[in-house]
Amino acid sequence: MNSAEQCREALQKLAGRLAEMSPGDRENYFGNRSMSCEIPDLGVTFRMDPDGKEVREARPGDPPADMRIVANSDDVISLTESPMNIARMWLSGRVKIEASMRDLFRLRKLL
Repeated sequence: MNSAEQCREALQKLAGRLAEMSPGDRENYFGNRSMSCEIPDLGVTFRMDPDGKEVREARPGDPPADMRIVANSDDVISLTESPMNIARMWLSGRVKIEASMRDLFRLRKLL
C-alpha cells in the first residue's frame, strides 16, 4: 500500500499533463470540468483543478466532481506510471470511472 502523499504526487504528475496542454486545447477538451480520485484503501479523495496546476485533498462540503476515478493506492500509482493500462484496469474492475460518455472521451486525452 502506498501513502496518501505518494498518491498525491503521482496524481500531480498526471495533472501536469493538463498544465502542459495549451490553454485552448485544455478548454476544448476539459473546459471547467472538475476531476477527483477516490482512494478507498487510504480513505482519501483528491481533487484536480481544471488547469492541472494543483492536486489537493477534497474538503468536506466539496461538490462531487464531474469526472471521478475510484482506485486503490497501488492502482493509482500504476495508472499514473502506465496510463495506457486504464482500459485493462477498468475491465478487470480495479479502476472505476464515474463520468458521462463525453467526459470519458475527454479523459482519453489526459490518459
